[in-house]
Formats: sequence, C-alpha cells, structure tokens
Amino acid sequence: MRGYSLICCILILGASALALALRLPRLQQRPMHTDEAVHAIKFGKLLEQGSYTYDPNEYHGPTLNYLTLIPARLSSAKKLTEVNEFTLRIVPVFFGVLLVLLLLLIADGMGTSSAVFAAILTAISPAMVFYSRYYVQEMLLVCFTFAFIVFGYRYTQSKKIIWILLAGMSLGLMHATKETFIISFGSMLLALLLTFYTRKQKAEDRRQNTCPLSSVVLHQSFGHLIVGLAVAVLISVLFYSSFFTNPNGILDSVRTYTTYFDRANMNSLHFHPWYYYLKMLIYSKTGSGPLWSEALIVLLAVIGFIFTVRGKSLTQGETQDRIKPAFDGVDFNLLRFIAFYTLIITFVYSAIRYKTPWCMLSFLHGMILLAGVGAAVVLKLMRHIWARLLISFLLLAGGIHLARQAYLGNYKYYADPCNPYVYAHTTTDIFTMVQRVEEIAKVEDGEKTEIHFICPDEHDFWPFPWYLRAFTHVGYWTTVTDRVVSASVIIASPSVEKELLKKLYELPPPGQKKLYVPLFDTYLALRPGVELRGYVPKELWDRLQQHSLMRNESSPTR
Repeated sequence: MRGYSLICCILILGASALALALRLPRLQQRPMHTDEAVHAIKFGKLLEQGSYTYDPNEYHGPTLNYLTLIPARLSSAKKLTEVNEFTLRIVPVFFGVLLVLLLLLIADGMGTSSAVFAAILTAISPAMVFYSRYYVQEMLLVCFTFAFIVFGYRYTQSKKIIWILLAGMSLGLMHATKETFIISFGSMLLALLLTFYTRKQKAEDRRQNTCPLSSVVLHQSFGHLIVGLAVAVLISVLFYSSFFTNPNGILDSVRTYTTYFDRANMNSLHFHPWYYYLKMLIYSKTGSGPLWSEALIVLLAVIGFIFTVRGKSLTQGETQDRIKPAFDGVDFNLLRFIAFYTLIITFVYSAIRYKTPWCMLSFLHGMILLAGVGAAVVLKLMRHIWARLLISFLLLAGGIHLARQAYLGNYKYYADPCNPYVYAHTTTDIFTMVQRVEEIAKVEDGEKTEIHFICPDEHDFWPFPWYLRAFTHVGYWTTVTDRVVSASVIIASPSVEKELLKKLYELPPPGQKKLYVPLFDTYLALRPGVELRGYVPKELWDRLQQHSLMRNESSPTR
C-alpha cells in the first residue's frame, strides 16, 4: 500500500484501543431502550428454539440476531435468561471498533494523516460511541457499508479477486442488516457517477499514478463483478431465508419496502424538520444540562469536502508546495467519491421526514472521513510554526471536548433527556419497578408469580418483557379484563386506574374481596412523561414488609 507507514498503523491501532476503552465498560448500566428489548426477545427465540423468521413489518434484518449467537455461545448461554445486556451490546461494540480498524486498509488512498485523524474522530465521536453500545442494527449497517467501500477500493488497487469477494460479502450483509441499506447503496451509485464526471474535468487525475476508482467498472473483468454480486446475493439469501429454512423470507426482504415507505410517510410521531440531525450535531443544550456539540467534525468535514472536490487547484504557489507532499499519492477519486457519497446521503436522510437519531450515523461516518481530510489540510495550510501549534492546540482541545462528551453521554447522562442521543428512552425508574416486582415474587410464587400489565398503548409494555423474562406468568393487556383479579402484581397506566379499581373491588364475591395498596411509594416513569402505577394486595404487601423486617434483624451488625 502506497504511503503506508508504521507510525500510521500504530496510531490507528491506538485509536482502536481508545474506541474500545470508551465503548466497553459498564454495558449493563443503561436501561434497555424499547427497540433493544424488542430485538433481544426476538433473539431469544433464535437462541432457545434455533428458529428465526424474518418479519417484513418489524425488527429489520436478521444479521443482528444471528451475530449475537456468537457471544451467547461463547458465554455458554442456552436460554434468554442466561443472556445479559453485555452479551447483546458487545455485538455493536465490536463493529464500532472494527469501523476504526478498517481505516488501516484505506489509509494509503485517503492519506495517512487523514486516516489517522479520521480514526481518532471515529473513536471519540459522542454519537458513534453512544450507538456503538446500543443493541440495534445501525452500527452494523455503517460498518458493513464502510467495509464495502474499503474492499471495493482495495480491489481497484490490486485486481485480486479476494477483495471483490469481500466487497460482495459486505454488500450482502448490508442488505441483510437493515432496509435502509438502499439509501446507502443508492447514494454510493450516484457518488460513483459524479466521480466519473469530475474525473474528466480534473487534469491532475490524468497525471496520477494511482488506479482510479472508476477502473472497477471501466477496466476490470466483468466476470469478477458478477462473482462479487453473486456472493452478495448468496449472503443475503442465506440470512433472509434463515439458512434455507424459510424461503419466503427472500421475497419478504423485497416486499418489506412497501411497509417502510408507508411508515416513513405516515408515522408522525417521529417526524422532524430537515435540519433535525444537523442541529443535533452542531448545538444541543437542554435546561441546565451540558452543551453537546460535534461542530468540530462538521466544520472539518466542510473543509475536507471543499479541498477534496477542488483538489490541488484550490491552492497555488507556496501553499500548494506545502500541501502537495502531504497528499502525494493520495487517490483524489476515492476522496471525491467519499465526499459526494456523504453529501448525497446527508441530503437524503435530512429530506426524509421520519427521523430517529441513530439513523444519522450513516452520513456522520462520511463526515468523519472528510473531517480527517480537513484536519490534515488545515495543519498543512499553516505557514508558520506558531500558527501550526495553535491549530494543533485547537484540534486537541476540540478532541478532548468530544471525548468528554462521549464519556458524559455514556456514563453520566446515559438515560437523561438532556443528552440529545437519548431518544424516547427508558428511565432508570424501571430498575426500581423491576426490583419491587422481584421482591414481591420472593414472598409469593417466585417465577410463577402472576403479573399483569395494563396499558392502552402497547409501546408502554416495553422493555418489561426483557427485564421480566424469567417470569412465566406475565400478561400484557391494553384494556382491563376480568382476569385482573387473579394477579398478584398489577402495573398499569394512570388512565385505566378508575376502571381497574372498580373491577378489583366489584368482581370478587363477598368474602373474597382484597384490599389493594400502591406497589410504588413515589412517582415512577417508564419514559419521560409516561407514568406507571403498581398495585398489590395488602396481604401480600404486609408479607413483604414482614420478610424485610426479619431479614434486617438477621443481618449481622458492625
């Protein structure tokens, strides 16, 4: 690989270690988000029954589930009750770190300085760190997308079929991960066309000794491309068909786009203005919470984009002489492709009304790659040593600010609405609710304790199925039913309280009526603004109090 240095390799490996250090600790600390819990329960069926059926209406692609089997098997887990948050979240952690390591394979094309800066920014980006610890598909999609770009580029440089096979595998994994792969792939195709066009306009491209990105289409064996496409199709078919046990999953992977196009236009709950993502990245502050900003990445990305598109024509005379050594051998076709891809995918995601914060990772990663170029350019543009030291200090200060945000966002404000990446998230109150239920179960029927949830909105049941996965008699209802009188624990929305209490006191025959008391002694919210209340028979509550008293009396004192 041209321009590849041992120092570059060491620095990128160091950035990977930093990425792991920010992502790995305390994976069980943050409450499970609703989406995480849904995926976890879906995985439980695969783990326990060995079966998986792709659902074109929910859950996204199957790669997350199947890849989670690896840490589950390594931990000897055979049941969902033997799986914890670490087992689940280690999967996105792995791909979040791999995203940094992949820069080793593209450093010569980007320029070693640009690649090192990009590696560091990927490692410390608050959004990248936060969602690398989230059990959803997004980090996998971003990693497979970048792998497709990296392996495709390596093929243009070496003409070795191994790279086209790996590129095909990455494309297949993209498709098998999430339906939004179509946005990434479509953006890459448009970016490739723009790269072809601008290549004809740039005289310096004709003087480069590097093999242009477009050679994969214009000069290479058509057979290799067919083989790569075949591998992509095979990988996708394997996953969607549940390894040939569910052939309908293949067609469902195509039919699903009808569902998701409709959802993008109909689910107003997640509708946000076009600038939603950019505002979140540039400036976000809620109440007395800290300032959150990845403006450094956005600013450097703009600089990197301008330099990449303009190329060496942007600088002249002495300035060009300073810039040229740092970018000699760099493949500007590759950089332009990344620039156009980032611009297009940012525009598409901003234009779509349906928005959730983790979806921005796809274009944020492109921005980070361009920011790496921008940082290298800014340093080289400085003529005097003092100016260069000042820029270095500012970059260092900006990097420290990003790393500090990453730490605060994941280890202090991990479930706090003041954190912009905390979106419709479960509050830490759920730990209190679950603990109280488990305490009641100890003095009742243990795992067979009958627990009823009554919430008009089905979303308010989650993530309880995850936290109560060891209990065998848990029911979830959207209305109050007559069966509620048989429950030992009732958790319900305040909106059904009047009807609930009416049934509890009117349905049982005389002599069998029970007095109910609150299970929680304070206001508890599942999510901000979503209160849940608990009810338990007074007899059972008294038994719990007596058990607690006896336990305290038997505890040794110091």
